[in-house]
Amino acid sequence: MNEALRALQSQTLLPGVKGLPLQAPLAQDRIAAQGYCVLDGRLSYPVAVLRQSTLDHNLRWMREFAERAGALLAPHGKTTMSPQLFQAQLEAGAWAITLATVPQLRVAHRFGVRRVLLANQPVAYADIESLAALLREDEGFEAWVLVDSSAGAARLNEVVRRHAPQRRLPVLVELGLSGGRTGARGIDAALALAGEVAAASHLRLAGIEGYEGLWTGADRAADLQCVQDLLAQMLDATRRCDRAGLFDGEEILISAGGSAYFDLVADAFAGLDGLSRPLRRVLRSGCYLTSDHGLYHGLQQEMRTRHGAEFRHGLQPALELWAMVQSRPEPGLALLTLGKRDASYDVELPRPLQWHRPGEPAPWPLREARIARMNDQHAYLELPPEHPLQVGDLIAVGISHPCTTFDKWPLMLLSDDSYRVVGAINTFF
Repeated sequence: MNEALRALQSQTLLPGVKGLPLQAPLAQDRIAAQGYCVLDGRLSYPVAVLRQSTLDHNLRWMREFAERAGALLAPHGKTTMSPQLFQAQLEAGAWAITLATVPQLRVAHRFGVRRVLLANQPVAYADIESLAALLREDEGFEAWVLVDSSAGAARLNEVVRRHAPQRRLPVLVELGLSGGRTGARGIDAALALAGEVAAASHLRLAGIEGYEGLWTGADRAADLQCVQDLLAQMLDATRRCDRAGLFDGEEILISAGGSAYFDLVADAFAGLDGLSRPLRRVLRSGCYLTSDHGLYHGLQQEMRTRHGAEFRHGLQPALELWAMVQSRPEPGLALLTLGKRDASYDVELPRPLQWHRPGEPAPWPLREARIARMNDQHAYLELPPEHPLQVGDLIAVGISHPCTTFDKWPLMLLSDDSYRVVGAINTFF
């Protein structure tokens, strides 16, 4: 653990920290000693809770999956932007941490991450200069970046030549599909770009990259075909670049695998062999750490269908938000102390899971209820008019797509399985 991470763990929290009922300063590493329990109603609701045992299970399960697949993990850190969770992933065997922006990369470096895959093409000169300065100042820090255009490669080469001339920047050519996000469109474009990277004075072609997780719509057959098409193009591009002698370095890197189809990516990558040098297969799943109760829960079900027993005890939801009933203004309606500033809603609204009355033994499942809409600070919970829920009761919700919940919480609580608070993590968005 580096000094910055130690300081973060022991920092002083002041009254006003979201979720904590602080009336005086408190050292963060003293949170567990306060005896807080999510279920006793003593916290400031809403609170975001990560169940420690589920995090541990997901870390262990994903490490074992990658080992069986012959792949390495570079989990996407933008999901959590939490130095403590980066550290947990690295300690569980992650090869690197993936980030989306240079400021995110800077945060990871500050807290001790030594190997980063930047899964974007940096274009702002200020960002490329910042990366080049870091490479110049810290010889032991490793970073890979993406390019998908001649213009992007030229900007990278120009800045690295001026600001970090002693290092050639390892670059992955990104492949994309028509209508998708970034990425060179088609094999011919990717090969031409690979040739330009290989010829650049301060870049070196390190591998091929793609992102298959965009296709998660209602037409599952069409989505899966898009995924397979992209993977086939990536394998073809890797083989052809290798035959052309364009890769530079002791190994070739191929990377994809968000949290939606990492099983299909691992299967495809496993069949890529016969290259001129060793192949490093890198999966970049980020949401595996917490999973969710919506989008990724459904995609996990699909993986279980594809693989059976291997996925039977797969990834589990580790993240819950707990809110308090603030008002019962009408039969069949409860207003919760939870809103858009607290929970993701970009994929779907939060899902009610259970309810609890402080002082009673255990929570109850919350069936036949739904969150119909949210304002900034309120959620509209529709439920049967005769339901006994009352003001002051607690509601747990699950979310869909953890990325856009983490960015709403500078501090999240860690709990044991009885919801006793055992610690906290921080985020940097």
